[in-house]
Formats: sequence, structure tokens, C-alpha cells
Amino acid sequence: MRADVIAIVPAAGSGERFGHDINKAFFEILGKPVLIWALEIFQRSSLISEIIPVFSTVDMERGLEMIEKYSLSKVKKIAPGGEERQFSVLNALNLIDNSSSIVLIHDAARPVIDEALIKRCLDMLGKNDGVVCGVPPKDTIKETEGGIVKRTLNRKYITSVQTPQVFRFKTLSNAFSKIKGEKIEFTDDAAVVEHSGGSIVVAEGSYRNIKITTPDDAIIAESFIKELEDK
Repeated sequence: MRADVIAIVPAAGSGERFGHDINKAFFEILGKPVLIWALEIFQRSSLISEIIPVFSTVDMERGLEMIEKYSLSKVKKIAPGGEERQFSVLNALNLIDNSSSIVLIHDAARPVIDEALIKRCLDMLGKNDGVVCGVPPKDTIKETEGGIVKRTLNRKYITSVQTPQVFRFKTLSNAFSKIKGEKIEFTDDAAVVEHSGGSIVVAEGSYRNIKITTPDDAIIAESFIKELEDK
């Protein structure tokens, strides 16, 4: 029997690169906020026991209204956002009472996920310290410095990492404890576990699992969602 799975969904970013005054998590696609598309997947999924969204102070009231409007009954707690993503996730971790839980962390700006992707990530946890999903990059990747190419990286050894990312609560909590006081910015949650010596495995992601960073991304995500809705 699998332990309770708690989905943490950070939505406290500013979204400066998105080019709108609104937090990109609240930008509407097909009449629904980006964030809600993701939260509704977790609400419907039999694999998810609870959802903890993370909202910044300025978005807290709007977030609460959305939780009520879309009847997201699995949301029992809401975490306040931190100055950086890692602190937002830590705030959510601090709201979890069951230390035997499994924690699944997913970007609010990734609206095109499905049950199969969630299951793949959970199934691979096993004896590993964490799971990320990812896809091989389609483009050639070059390491540059000051606009000068230093070397071309071998795509065979590179993965474009996405979310969900899955960890046991104790593993992730211990990893966060080890970085307390360190002034390091981690761009994803697996990096925190890696920093403490943990082993991370990669589950098959999806090229449709796009992260909305620019307005063009929103257009692409909308087409993917339409395709799924039509099936």
C-alpha cells in the first residue's frame, strides 16, 4: 500500500519574463487559470491525497477565491511564498504532519500533465531518494560564456528536466535541513537532494508538459489542452 501522496504546487513566482502584469499562474487559458488546469488534475487523481498550493502575499486572496470557485476539496492548507522557490517549498513542507508521506512537487505553470505521468514518477521512487521527469533536448546544447561558445555538449548525456518531482517527505525535509544557512539558490527541488548526496532517477516526461514562461508558451499549451479535451 502506497503512503499518502501530497502534491505541493508552488505558484508564488513573479513571472517577470511572461511580460504581463499578472502572475503567469493566474493567466487564463481557454477560460481557466493556468494553475487551475494543474490543480484539477491532482483533484481528480486517485493517486493524490492532498494538495498544498503556495501563494505569494499579494496573490493569497485571489488564490483562496479560486480554490473555492473550482471546488478543490483536496486543498486543506495553503503555504505562503518565500523569497525564492526553495523557501516556498520549505514553507509547504512545514505544513505536512505525516512524516511517512510522499511529496510530489509540480510547477503551477505546467498545465498539461496527466495521470500516466504522475504514476510514472511515483512508481520509480522505490529505493531512490527522488524522481524527476524529463525529456531529451531536441536542440543542440552549447556551453557559452560572455556570448562565446566554450564547447558543444553531448545530448546523449543531457536531460531537460520537468516536474512533477517526487520524494519521501523525510528525505526532502532532511535535505532542506542540511542547506539551512547556505546561500545557494536551487532551480529545482531535486537539486536540494542532490546537494546533500541523494540519488535521483529520471522518469519519462512529455514534450507536452510545457512550462509557461513566455506568451508563446501559453499558445502552445492551449493547443495541447484543446487536443486532450477533444479526446
